[in-house]
Amino acid sequence: MTISAQERERIGRAIRAAEAKTSGEIVCVLAETSSSVSMLPVLLATLAALVLPWLLVAFTPMPVYRILTLQVVTFLILLMVLCWPPVRVALMPRRARRAVAHRVAMEQFRERGLARKKDRTGILIFVSLTERYARIVADEGISRCVPQARWQSAVDTLIAHARADRVADGFVAAIEICGAELAAHFPRTEENRDELPDRIYVI
Repeated sequence: MTISAQERERIGRAIRAAEAKTSGEIVCVLAETSSSVSMLPVLLATLAALVLPWLLVAFTPMPVYRILTLQVVTFLILLMVLCWPPVRVALMPRRARRAVAHRVAMEQFRERGLARKKDRTGILIFVSLTERYARIVADEGISRCVPQARWQSAVDTLIAHARADRVADGFVAAIEICGAELAAHFPRTEENRDELPDRIYVI
C-alpha cells in the first residue's frame, strides 16, 4: 500500500492544525513492514530442496541431472515465495511480530528527533502494515500526565481504517484525537515553536 502525494499533504495539514493548539509535536510513520529478512525462509527452502531428491530417487526413474535441476528450481521458487513479506511475517508467531513492530516504533521515535524535544512532549503515530500493528508512543513529559490507555481510541481508529485500505484517513483521524488530548494538557504558548517537520515518513 502506498500513500499518494495528496494524502501526504493532507496528513501534513492535519499535523499543522493539531500542533497549532498545543506545545506538543506529532510525527507520523508508516512502515510497509517492520520485519527484516530472517533465516527461516532460507532454512525451509533448503530443507525442502534437500528432501526432494530423496523422494524422486525413491519413487521415480528420473535421471540424476533432472533431479538436480528440480532441486535448484525448487529451492529458488520456495525462497522467493517464503521471502515475500506477507508470507515471511505469517511464518512468525503473533507475539514475535508485535515485538518486532514495537521495536521499530521505538527506533523511529528516537530517529525522528522526538526524544530530543526540550519539554519531552513529542508523540509518534506509528503503523506497520504487514504486521497489522499500530502504536502511539508518547514521550515522558506526556506520559506523566496522560496514561497510555488514553491513546487506545487513536490506535483503534488507525487499525480500523488500515483494514479498510484507508490508511491516510486513519492517520488524519488519529492526529485529531492525539491533538485534542495534547491541547487539553499542553496548550500552545507564545514561546512555542515548531521543532520537527509536519509530515508523514514512509519507510
